[in-house]
Amino acid sequence: MTIDASLLSDPERFAENTLPPRSDHRWFASRQEALQGISGFEQSLNGTWRIHHAPDLATRPDGFEAADLDVSGWAEIPVPAHLQLHGFGRPHYTNVAYPWDGRVDIRPGELPEANPVGSYVRDFEVTELAEGERLVVRFDGVESAFGVWVGGTWIGYSTDSFTPAEFDITAAVVPGRNRIAVQVVQFSSGSWLEDQDFFRFSGIFRDVTLLRLPAAHVADLRVTTEVSDDLDRATVRLSTTLQGDGEVKAVLDGVGELTGGVIEVPGPRLWSAEDPQLYDLWVEVHREGRVVEVIRQRVGIRRFGIEDGLLKLNGQRIVFNGVNRHEFGRNGRVMTRDEIAHDLRLLKAHNVNAVRTSHYPNSTAFYELCDELGLLVIDEMNLETHGVWEAHERGRIEQAEVVPGDRPEWQGALLFRAANMLARDVNHPSVVMWSCGNESYGGSNLLAVADWFRSQDSRPVHYEGVHWDRRLPETSDVVSRMYATAAEIESYLAEHRDKPFILCEYAHAMGNSFGAVEKYTELAWREPLYQGGFVWDFADQALPAVAPDGTPYWGYGGDFGDHPNDGDFSGNGLCFADHTPKPLLIEAKQLYRPVDIQPDVDGVVVTNRQVLTRTDVLRLLVRLLHDGRQVESQEMPLDIAPGESARLAWPEWSVSGDGEFVAEVSCQLREATAWAPAGHEVAFAQQVLHTSTPQRVLPSAPQLVVGTLNTGVRGDGFDLLFTEAHGGLSSWRLGEWELLAGRVRPCFWHAPTSNERGWGSPHRDGMWLLASRYPVFDGFPESRVVGQQAIITHRFRLPGDGSCTMTHAVDGQGRIEVGLEVTPGVDWPDPPELSLLIPLDGMLDRLRWYGEGPHESACDRRSSARIGLWEQRVADQLTPYIRPQEAGGHTGVRWAEVGCDDAVLRFEAIDAHMEFSALPWTPFEVENAEHPWQLPPSNRTVVRATWRRRGVGGDDSWGARTHPEFLLPTGRLQFRVAMQALPRSSGS
Repeated sequence: MTIDASLLSDPERFAENTLPPRSDHRWFASRQEALQGISGFEQSLNGTWRIHHAPDLATRPDGFEAADLDVSGWAEIPVPAHLQLHGFGRPHYTNVAYPWDGRVDIRPGELPEANPVGSYVRDFEVTELAEGERLVVRFDGVESAFGVWVGGTWIGYSTDSFTPAEFDITAAVVPGRNRIAVQVVQFSSGSWLEDQDFFRFSGIFRDVTLLRLPAAHVADLRVTTEVSDDLDRATVRLSTTLQGDGEVKAVLDGVGELTGGVIEVPGPRLWSAEDPQLYDLWVEVHREGRVVEVIRQRVGIRRFGIEDGLLKLNGQRIVFNGVNRHEFGRNGRVMTRDEIAHDLRLLKAHNVNAVRTSHYPNSTAFYELCDELGLLVIDEMNLETHGVWEAHERGRIEQAEVVPGDRPEWQGALLFRAANMLARDVNHPSVVMWSCGNESYGGSNLLAVADWFRSQDSRPVHYEGVHWDRRLPETSDVVSRMYATAAEIESYLAEHRDKPFILCEYAHAMGNSFGAVEKYTELAWREPLYQGGFVWDFADQALPAVAPDGTPYWGYGGDFGDHPNDGDFSGNGLCFADHTPKPLLIEAKQLYRPVDIQPDVDGVVVTNRQVLTRTDVLRLLVRLLHDGRQVESQEMPLDIAPGESARLAWPEWSVSGDGEFVAEVSCQLREATAWAPAGHEVAFAQQVLHTSTPQRVLPSAPQLVVGTLNTGVRGDGFDLLFTEAHGGLSSWRLGEWELLAGRVRPCFWHAPTSNERGWGSPHRDGMWLLASRYPVFDGFPESRVVGQQAIITHRFRLPGDGSCTMTHAVDGQGRIEVGLEVTPGVDWPDPPELSLLIPLDGMLDRLRWYGEGPHESACDRRSSARIGLWEQRVADQLTPYIRPQEAGGHTGVRWAEVGCDDAVLRFEAIDAHMEFSALPWTPFEVENAEHPWQLPPSNRTVVRATWRRRGVGGDDSWGARTHPEFLLPTGRLQFRVAMQALPRSSGS
């Protein structure tokens, strides 16, 4: 048998000799073996294989499958692994476009001639099979089409990359040494169904296992649960497919033996995301008076479905606090169980209760862990044809040509994929909905898939594409949208009340974004039919790369010579590529909080947003902070039923005197869970109770020195110099130390974020960049002494017809009050920011501030930032997004200091709280870098004391702008900030 072009390109030839799909249960020789998780019926074929890689079908090796072929000269590759990450081809990232787009003109089903082939070979040992035993080889994931030979004998073929393919090899093996040969072709007809937004790979990327089947064997099993309306009793049913002569017996641990495959469970402890209770169902196969097979099946008793028009779990309306998750890490889509467990524990610790498997079934370990940890799963079939849909949208192909659409030749492949997913995952209580795939338009084939799901199982069916092809809305049991605004959802639901509404993707977390997401999360508690959504997405898809100078970094599209590509569009995770949290995930945690806390000056209202759990599992701690330091602490009683609220008064604290007094409320786990220790915080809130600023007594006036080309201001220990050449403060000395590393100037620009690049801010706002870089000083500075301050005023002409005035009021102790007044030109848009840019000596490398922190925040992303006293290194301030952009800002800053062992520079907000950042680079340097390693060496600390910075936005990253209330005004702008240099002994 040869895998030729006619086989690969035929959509109706998607599998040959694969065994029927089955549940993902494992079988063991005994209960003890099952509890240990080590089965003597399994033999792993993971490890080192021999590999030959060819660029196309024509150059692959002839007869490679022969049992006696000498492959000692071939290269080696680990299994599981992607070929492209081991030197065979290159990783290729693209979003919508197929990898061959623009290089070859082919239609759906046709394949490019450049179609790489990996020919794998390894030997394995088999002991003699007992009578009636069979041997099966299982491939958990191979991308995209592959054929299998054993001992030179053709075994079979499969094309669904993300679900298992099993083949019976009993007739082909002999006792002793055997050889398995696998040929993997990168592109097949199935590739037209796998146009997901991800890196394109090929190869054997999940486990390969030999399975020994006893003479009497449960080939498939199905567990269903029914829960009474009052939740007081449940029925557990088991059906099995038994091969061979034997008898099946089953016992539900702690309940009893199933009679006729059925057992009643009085007072069941129901499975939920809040309490993921699992029962052990022990299934035994008896043959000739002995147990030949034992299965430990975990069972979650729960009821999920659409009831009273709403998605309900155990009779209660649920809200998806969800995240989309690609199964992707440092090694691409090759992930270990421990790595998956890390991801899911991290999500649980950040209040995520649901995951959509975007856009293919994950490995079995994912579902097992979701069962154990408590995560609701939308299980998505391996389907996306976005590139074909886009071709139709652009008028390149007719609707009749859309794949899968209404084309009958593609229906079998879709049903094959649906059956593979459902059969494997059906017994997992975490799976609450089936998804027909992603971004594949609509049509009768997708309706056939949905109807097939419904014929096999009671779970609701999800598919978003019917929003775009509205011919068959019955394909989806819910209204599902991507990236609709909260206002759009409200408007839609005002007129349409027939189905629950979810956002299968929202809040596109690309770069520094995730702004105004509280509009979505709060809507879920205000509008019953809106039942939450799934953030796009969990973690950046990026791969380890090395810069020309040897610096390691995370590479994205184009960094591997891959064309066409979509650049850093894969960098849209709540986590970085190493799966550590971004500030965005910390924000999601607060927005997804299970307990809502609304404080005011008199007390706090606490609302339990959990579905089934009282708040007595949490501790409520309150603290009183004075200027960021704790002065009082107390635990308050907290026992609130699901959905209920209670008001609590503050303790009798004394909050008078100078400074700021803040009450902080923290809800924490009372006991450890599988995903977090005792004391882990799940929600917090703060309330300013009292603020009093002491009146400052002005010292004597400084000395004003008016020179020919410069103006100086001198006082006790400080010396300032203002230059006529460019305008502004050009020298700032503390004793003999020159603090400045450049001129102090107004700034209206920041390095564009991913979202701003997406909607075209650099093009629209370019005049503000010119105004920041190239203002023209309009004459000699005006200087005078007024009372006890020296006043230095500079006027600038901005490109076009804008103007700016910068005023410095200096007292005898060196405190400088800087005022900015900006008049934009006619029809200028809102500026990205209004700030004072102060380049400082890089020795001032520590940042300390009193305000919101400790992580980066923005005016539309600050729910998770708390008022406190924080200290960090300047070198750590630029959040390491895979493409550098505006980052490291802090909102609600009362004062900030940058300093070292010898001195500090203190900045104070005057009229209102400010935003503040201190970075090693200017915004212009950050903008010029496409990767962190391209940022230049720096011996500066660049401070930006900011009146306001445009919100980061985040409804999407290709057109959605920042919400209006988070923009700067378009008219005249004013800002004042005070700054002062002090020896360290005088610092605060």
